[in-house]
Amino acid sequence: MLEIGRYNTLVVQREVDFGLYLNPKAEEVLLPSKYVPRNVRPGDTLRVFVYTDSEDRPVATTLTPKAVVGEVAYLRVKDISPIGCFMDWGLEKDLLVPKNEQQGKMQVGRRYVVKVLLDPKTNRVYGSTRIARHCAKADQELRTGQQVSLMIIQFSKLGTLAVVDNQYLGMIYHSDTYEVLKIGSRRPGYIRKIRSDGKIDLTLKKPGPVSLSDSGRRIMEALEKAGGFLPLHDKSSPGEITEHFQMSKKEFKRAIGGLYKKRLIEITNQGIRLVK
Repeated sequence: MLEIGRYNTLVVQREVDFGLYLNPKAEEVLLPSKYVPRNVRPGDTLRVFVYTDSEDRPVATTLTPKAVVGEVAYLRVKDISPIGCFMDWGLEKDLLVPKNEQQGKMQVGRRYVVKVLLDPKTNRVYGSTRIARHCAKADQELRTGQQVSLMIIQFSKLGTLAVVDNQYLGMIYHSDTYEVLKIGSRRPGYIRKIRSDGKIDLTLKKPGPVSLSDSGRRIMEALEKAGGFLPLHDKSSPGEITEHFQMSKKEFKRAIGGLYKKRLIEITNQGIRLVK
């Protein structure tokens, strides 16, 4: 069965002047000539992306879209019409974000985080900037400490909102943000907590002993480079700590506490010092 808005592996059935027909007759799909690889013949297998043309007929392409159905992408607005915005998603036919799927007013030339979706009634692929509307609640397969893929989508008073694995909504709180994040950027992250409302608290570093060990090692290396003393301690401002170590104050305090317990450093009112 054809999967519209996704990649399909299909068999070439017959060749015509304007391309190749893939798949058996009941669900045949045209691959236009301009997308046909060299030396392909009937009986060969091709991996193609399938979507619908302007007349809602399935059509195949060997071009690579910037996202398939179910994924999020950071796309540029190419044109605006009364029915919505047309986004450049890497294919000849632009991706429509209908007016009722727009989070706010959109402008030509600007980029927005868009989730690619499929209308099951029409088989049309469309986009939405109402990301939260199309995110699921966290399920039982997710676990604390698990590494996930994040796309940054919005800044708020509490922190930074991100889409988790293209499916869920999560928050990186200000206290766990120690680097500059940009809308539309992708990066790995970790699950800190799964909340009762199905949303996810995130962190940019793996929580637990591994993170603490890495942080402690970084502080020890910085102390050695500085000659054994740094004017930073548990009363230093979060900004000073972020500037020197690219970590949150909370993580810094945990790390120096661990180093102190191992008798590797001294903590004074002036700063931290290597134990000789």
